[in-house]
Amino acid sequence: MAHVLKNNTLEIRIDEPFERYQGSRFDWTGKISEVIYRGIFLTRSERPDGQNEDQFGKGFYNEFGIATALGFEEADIGGWFHKIGVGLLKKDGDPYLFHKPYTINPAHFDFLPGPDRVTVLCTSQNVNGYAYVLRKDIELQESGFAIHYNLVNTGEKEIRTSEYVHNFIGINRDDIGPDYELEFPFPLRPDLFEEAVNAEGKAVIGQNQVSFKASPKDQFFFSPLNGNTTVKAYWKLTHLKAGIALSEGGNFQTQKVNLWGWAHVISPELFHTLSLKPGQSTTWSRTYRVHRI
Repeated sequence: MAHVLKNNTLEIRIDEPFERYQGSRFDWTGKISEVIYRGIFLTRSERPDGQNEDQFGKGFYNEFGIATALGFEEADIGGWFHKIGVGLLKKDGDPYLFHKPYTINPAHFDFLPGPDRVTVLCTSQNVNGYAYVLRKDIELQESGFAIHYNLVNTGEKEIRTSEYVHNFIGINRDDIGPDYELEFPFPLRPDLFEEAVNAEGKAVIGQNQVSFKASPKDQFFFSPLNGNTTVKAYWKLTHLKAGIALSEGGNFQTQKVNLWGWAHVISPELFHTLSLKPGQSTTWSRTYRVHRI
């Protein structure tokens, strides 16, 4: 059963590891499926039709290793590799595709709910020399929430991966359009984008912000917004009509910032690069704030 963290302004629904979404892409530890601020929904589902929503992303779901899952290259066809926060996935061909539904052998999970936080532990098996323990704490704060991570390399091989949160945001369940403004604390570098999907031209790239001429019917995507320079991990999304701004800040510098969206949802993404030798551990945090304007 989902656990709800709640105070006078915020309500956060956190699904247990084996509840609802059990796909092979997103981390099962602390699946933040819904956030409501003063009765206003801040989150939506990945697909606009809402069908089979438990098979896709929603709310604030994070993912490890979107480009290459841990140990994929070493695994034989028919063998197993790690997807951090999920478990072991069966390799059935090359290359690794993050959106592909792989067969899953789940990791071991412990779900520890409390009045103002939820702690989730994910303990992996040791396969091909890779093993880890992931701890995630989701902490309710006065005007937002924080996600605290602790990753320990318990295997014999170095862990090299990345982590980001796929933010499925739609404030007041309003479609993306002129009421939305997305700001960053660094200059945007369209001349250095490796990918730019904006067929309708409705997304407008400014000096340090993204705005919209109208609601896009097609998906849009830009990567990397920062042009592969190291920048402060932060963004702020303002919904002018609702008078609300939502921000995310990491306690790390980021080398990659992506932006994906559709008619109903927008997702700025702050990537955190991780490298852990055997026996090493690391911690990092992401803090979300809701601002009234």
